[in-house]
Amino acid sequence: MLNTFVTAAEDGAAHNPILPATYDIIWSAVCFVIVLVVFWKVVLPKLYVMLDERGAAIEGNIAKADEAQRKAEAALEEYTAQLADARAEAGRIREGAREDGKKIVTEAKDQATEEATRITTSAHAQIEAERQSALVSLRSEVGSLALGLASNVIGESLNDDKKATAVVDRFLKDLEESEKTTAGNK
Repeated sequence: MLNTFVTAAEDGAAHNPILPATYDIIWSAVCFVIVLVVFWKVVLPKLYVMLDERGAAIEGNIAKADEAQRKAEAALEEYTAQLADARAEAGRIREGAREDGKKIVTEAKDQATEEATRITTSAHAQIEAERQSALVSLRSEVGSLALGLASNVIGESLNDDKKATAVVDRFLKDLEESEKTTAGNK
């Protein structure tokens, strides 16, 4: 290469090593124009069509994304409304359950009170019946004891029923009056 520069320097100013030859410039210009025309007529229209299709696809995808976002926002609003309705319904159900619970407790208390009153009344009636039974039993036993004692004291037999009943009644009456007097003093 160095030889080329040295040879060119010896030839003088006839040939400039930086500038190519004229035929190289012409053939390069013809090739450039052919490539430029092919590029301009074939490649660029296809590139524009591809870019337009791509732009339309992107715009279509953006429109689809916007529509999907609107649908998602509508679904979110609907979900939020349904959630609020569900919470309100749950509150109403809880309140109804509380009211039902209060009613059940009140009814149970009323039933328990009625049952206690019934049991108490039944117990009082049973106690009164047993008292009457004990009183009748006691009267007959006390009457027979009193007749036996009276027969021993008097010395005669008290077999007459009317007479015996009168003596027993009088004895029990005196006994009750003495108990009332003793109870009143206390």
